[in-house]
Amino acid sequence: MVENALRYRDDEPVADPAVTVDAFAEQTNASAVRIEPGDDARILLPHLGRLSLVEVNFPAYTDGRGYSAARILREHGYDGELRAVGDVLLDQLSHMRRCGFDSFAPNQAIDRAAADKALATWPEVYQKTVDGRAVIWAKRHGLA
Repeated sequence: MVENALRYRDDEPVADPAVTVDAFAEQTNASAVRIEPGDDARILLPHLGRLSLVEVNFPAYTDGRGYSAARILREHGYDGELRAVGDVLLDQLSHMRRCGFDSFAPNQAIDRAAADKALATWPEVYQKTVDGRAVIWAKRHGLA
């Protein structure tokens, strides 16, 4: 388990090491994979049932491709652990959570209390999320 990890799941942490997307395609027993920027998350869609952990690397906080990878996986039914790793900053956590991340392994440790506060900053959302929250317009019109 990653030392700086923040985990928002109730199940047991995955102990298996994550392999690259290319290595995953060549193996039949891998259950953890790491998506790098430029990897196409859709390659994993036929294998979602055997995945227990998907790590998405953010080499720089300015690289937002990992958000898309997370949404693709969640919108196609992936329900295993989805971990953002790398240059993950406190002010990104709520946006990452909205895209489906439920675990974070930042390069620089983030205090758990600060992370919890950041995740609670915007309880209402205007755009569709994959974290289960209803959008505010649906609530206003009694549709949620």
